Amino acid sequence: MTTQATQNLVNQKLEAFERLLTEFEMSFQYVQDMHGQRRFPLLSVADSVYYLHALWICECKDRLLSVYKNITRYEGHHCLELLRRWQEGETADVVAFLQRKLDMLPFADLTQQIYHARQLGGEEGLAQRLVHGRLILLNRGMSLMQALAAIFALSEDELLREVQIACTQYGHQPDQIEKQLAAMDTPLYSYVPHQALAQRNMTVMNKMGVNVLTSPTDQPGQRSWRVLEPTEPMRPYAEHLIEGYLELTLPAHNNILGLRFVDHPERRNVGTV
Repeated sequence: MTTQATQNLVNQKLEAFERLLTEFEMSFQYVQDMHGQRRFPLLSVADSVYYLHALWICECKDRLLSVYKNITRYEGHHCLELLRRWQEGETADVVAFLQRKLDMLPFADLTQQIYHARQLGGEEGLAQRLVHGRLILLNRGMSLMQALAAIFALSEDELLREVQIACTQYGHQPDQIEKQLAAMDTPLYSYVPHQALAQRNMTVMNKMGVNVLTSPTDQPGQRSWRVLEPTEPMRPYAEHLIEGYLELTLPAHNNILGLRFVDHPERRNVGTV
């Protein structure tokens, strides 16, 4: 009965995810764009609301498909709480969250690494990947600045009105948020490891990975110098050469216990051992 109950819950999870699939695909792409895959010319307050909404949708996907939580990625539960408090006029927590999620800008360190890779190490492939990564971080920082510029440009009343309108558009009015928070505590969003859920997650994330990494610099052979074709024949994977057997004939050599022995071959009627 326990097995059947688990299977029924897994089926419910899969059905709920299929209803969420289209919105998840759009949300996941938007999160990746905000994290540097795209440079936005302008971001509005509604875009920041949608960013929090998209993170919540991605969290729902992880919970529905029971993705193991070894790191905190989307913080969807926290995003709902932020949206609820933002509609009450509390903006500081949202600003802190945006800064924590998007402000990852070690430009000086990356520039130094690029210099060492090119001038000192002669590793052009590594340098190209670092340059690409630095551009991604720059886009990410621009997302933060654009989002904050839109928030800071409005008075408190205007900002509150924009937030409330956007929350209504994306289905996050206060009463809706209460239901959404409660739903995340139900068995449907609980962690239930299962092969069918893992397979569905791998399938959809493989597709999303292909959709996100469409730029020329992310294609195989360009993404890393390590995936280039070898220029010379390579040895088989995990090949290990074992040296020939060496008889131990000197008791004083490598004999910590001082045992008296001689390692001579043993004779048998079928041959030498």
